[in-house]
Amino acid sequence: MPPSRRALLALPLAACTPQVIPAGPRLGEPALADDALTMEDGARLPLRRWLPPGAPRAVLLCLHGFNDSRNFMVEPAEALNAAGVAVYAYDQRGFGGAPNRGVWPGAATLAADAGAAARLVGARHPGVPLFALGESMGSAVLLLAATGPEPPPVAGLVLLAPAVWGRVTMPRLVSGLLDTLAQIVPRVAVASGVPGITPTDNLRALTRMARDPLTIRETRVDTTKGLVDLMDEALLAAPRLGPGDPPVLLVYGARDQLVPPVATRALLDRIPPEAPARVAYYSGIHHMPLRDLQAPTVIADLLAWMERPEAPLPSGADATGLAWRAAPLPVW
Repeated sequence: MPPSRRALLALPLAACTPQVIPAGPRLGEPALADDALTMEDGARLPLRRWLPPGAPRAVLLCLHGFNDSRNFMVEPAEALNAAGVAVYAYDQRGFGGAPNRGVWPGAATLAADAGAAARLVGARHPGVPLFALGESMGSAVLLLAATGPEPPPVAGLVLLAPAVWGRVTMPRLVSGLLDTLAQIVPRVAVASGVPGITPTDNLRALTRMARDPLTIRETRVDTTKGLVDLMDEALLAAPRLGPGDPPVLLVYGARDQLVPPVATRALLDRIPPEAPARVAYYSGIHHMPLRDLQAPTVIADLLAWMERPEAPLPSGADATGLAWRAAPLPVW
């Protein structure tokens, strides 16, 4: 068969293969500019920073969730700055204004980027405690980075509504259908929103996100599969946390409609008891804790935890979290 004909016959097969665009070969040293991170393969990841008026007493590196962008810290940044915390947030590959928008970059690439970003931001503020915060997908990325071969040099990890609804807790029909569609129609994009699902009760924040051109509104099937693969890996990474690792604060709300309680409990059950991890549970919080109307309560707890990770939280959400972990799970 002529090579040209073989190539034509291979086209339909290529179209049915889930696409992943990971980091490329190393071209140079990673670098931090005021508006972007440049990774060692040359990829430019757009960055936003919110700085306090004086010298920061802490720095927070923030990783957004699925289909979101660096703008996810717009709402809480002012309160954090007022407390002396410098805030950095960047677009992860495949999202926002980063390269290959809408295409999954692979969990390993996302985790490596997070580690490089932490080292760059930490070097910008020597001697100042650096914390890493992830929301939803960003939390899963941080779990992989923190348990990988080159953990980010941070004083603590904040996991907001971590995306850990992996296949072990997902209905088999749902995961099986997704895996099948990823092989049949991987590049078909569908609307990202789910009717009836409210990620936050803050209408102003919802409106801003809806109007933000960086928000992805249609998601490819293979990118959704990539997210589920990442959630699987995050659950597998949890047992690797140990007593010598930085403290972890996991924030979860009873009104989260995107990550079911069974998934969050599965993550907590996999974290070794000797690891310095705590859960803060809020009855009125949705999937986006720092954008909810009750965000000031969460932010006050976050600031107190950053100051003294071992101390009780001002709201008592850590005590509520212990009670929630001991209670039977509701039907979701």
